[in-house]
Amino acid sequence: MSGFDLPAFRSHFPALESGVAFFDSPGGTQTPRQVGEAIAQTLSAPLSNRGTQAVSERNAEETVTAFRAAYADLLGADPRGIVYGRSATQITYDFSRHLSKEWGPGDEVVVTQLDHDCNVRPWVQAAERTGAAVRWIELDPATAQLDTTALDSIITDRTRLVAITAASNLLGTVPDVASIARRAHSVGALVYVDGVHYAAHHPVDVDELGADFFVCSPYKFLGPHCAVLAAAPSLLEGITPDKLLPATDAVPERFEFGTLPYEIMAGATAAVDLIGAATAEPGTRRHRLHTAQQTLESHQQRLAGRILRTLEEDFAQQVSVHSRAQRRTPTLFLTFSEQHAQQVSRALSDHGIHAPAGSFYAYETVRALNLADETGLRIGIAPYTSDDDVDRLLTSLRRTIDAKSVSS
Repeated sequence: MSGFDLPAFRSHFPALESGVAFFDSPGGTQTPRQVGEAIAQTLSAPLSNRGTQAVSERNAEETVTAFRAAYADLLGADPRGIVYGRSATQITYDFSRHLSKEWGPGDEVVVTQLDHDCNVRPWVQAAERTGAAVRWIELDPATAQLDTTALDSIITDRTRLVAITAASNLLGTVPDVASIARRAHSVGALVYVDGVHYAAHHPVDVDELGADFFVCSPYKFLGPHCAVLAAAPSLLEGITPDKLLPATDAVPERFEFGTLPYEIMAGATAAVDLIGAATAEPGTRRHRLHTAQQTLESHQQRLAGRILRTLEEDFAQQVSVHSRAQRRTPTLFLTFSEQHAQQVSRALSDHGIHAPAGSFYAYETVRALNLADETGLRIGIAPYTSDDDVDRLLTSLRRTIDAKSVSS
């Protein structure tokens, strides 16, 4: 892996000094020192509401401008179309209210069984309020992929919006968003893409994906807790949110209610810059980010492959791997024939390994999998994950599974 120094990269994360091996990155990564420092420095420097007069005003203005530029580079978007949000759930609820103002009986919205509930429930509830109908793209549990065989009958001239994940936070499945978006656009529908899990593992180009709206969460890729929505400024100009009378009508500010948390935006920018510096690639920040993300993903996929091979070769009878799609992120969702996933998670924790169990808000996905207890163990690889971490995980899994076999 040319250009990536893993020990040097790991040295940026104080949390790794705890000795815990973290496999919980789909729920949020550990935070690098640079992000914490950017937050602290922004808070402690002169800071006021945005403006151009005092140094404190200029600091706030420059922080916002830098944030929009960083996420435009990360996502291949226009800085004027970068909207700050508190969380992906919050910003999706906001836009479900904005966009559904013009929906009514006879209209339809399409959601999928692969999505986190934050890209399902806001749209379902908006449809219920307006009298629109909800159509579903179903999940095939055997392949862990969406069944798109009937796509032309699901997305029709009645469809107003298609909400789809770019990568499943539970299974890691990466669906063919671009082809679904093409179908949606052919009937005049908008496409709202949940890229929270995808952006943590893949270079993003919102136009190539066909995303009219693309949402991601920086805390999934080394940043602080917040969210980002990217859309074309011209599209945002045509959307009129409810807002305070004196609040600006400028885009993207018209969608950002109240005073922005400048320190969080600075931390989110620092996360982008750290990713871009993960390799020694020259060029624009956009180019460096694209190259670094490919390099980091190669590292993570190699480690996930090690885990999967061991599970298939040594634990085929005791472990079911539900992450079966050919194209997926380095994320594995497991259930166990003789143990509850929560028991396995607790045993791993006793060995200094954090791999949580649950359904992780992928409510429709878990239902489609027909799991009796609606939970499983999720193993997620992060850029800072090492071979030693994987060795420890596999050793602990073996010990936990073998101990159950002996007791039975």
